[in-house]
Amino acid sequence: MTFFKHLFASTLVLLCLSATAQEATIRKNLTERIPQLQKIDEISKTPLANLYEVRVNGTEIFYTDAEANFLIQGQIIDTRQHRNLTEERIDKLTAVSFDSLPFKDAFTIVRGNGKRKLVVFEDPNCGYCKRFERDLEKVSNVTIHTFLYPILSPDSTEKSKNIWCAKDKAKSWQDWMLREQTPANASCDTTAITRNVELGRKHKITGTPTLIFADGSRVPGAINTQQIEKYLTDIK
Repeated sequence: MTFFKHLFASTLVLLCLSATAQEATIRKNLTERIPQLQKIDEISKTPLANLYEVRVNGTEIFYTDAEANFLIQGQIIDTRQHRNLTEERIDKLTAVSFDSLPFKDAFTIVRGNGKRKLVVFEDPNCGYCKRFERDLEKVSNVTIHTFLYPILSPDSTEKSKNIWCAKDKAKSWQDWMLREQTPANASCDTTAITRNVELGRKHKITGTPTLIFADGSRVPGAINTQQIEKYLTDIK
């Protein structure tokens, strides 16, 4: 048995060395041939033979062969299991830990007992967000943390700043989103909004509204009252 243990251990060492050498080859060839890829975060094998994942800028995914002779930008679909492996990988990389979110940079609305929790990234000039807010208004027993996320226009930033600096942020927000009452001009420290935009970009939030539930699940786009209720109810 001792002989086989040594043989197994030696094989593992050789495999690790081989993988390290392969990664070094790919990294060297890519950085030499494509200057834009000077900083590669990670290189890892995929389920496909001789195809490697190349991760850059935190969450950007490319694929290459063992010698880095070709670079592929696209998605891997598992046709047997009907799974988008690339999408699953990006979802994992951009996953948001609900409890680690900087809630000091959001304003909070509590309805009923507030036991259920929801985070929303929204732009004040987003028409879909206004429709979503009308549906969200019908949901009770929920705590809503709203992160102002002005990405549509300079006016979005201006409105966000006025809402953030209002004496009652939640009221100013709802007056605008539900009643079309333009936020009054106000001034204060608005670095929270800058941090929100940086946070959203880090987690690849590219549209509004984007919803994040307490279990970390993420929903891009407006959903109706029934769908909101379902997500809140399904959280274990």
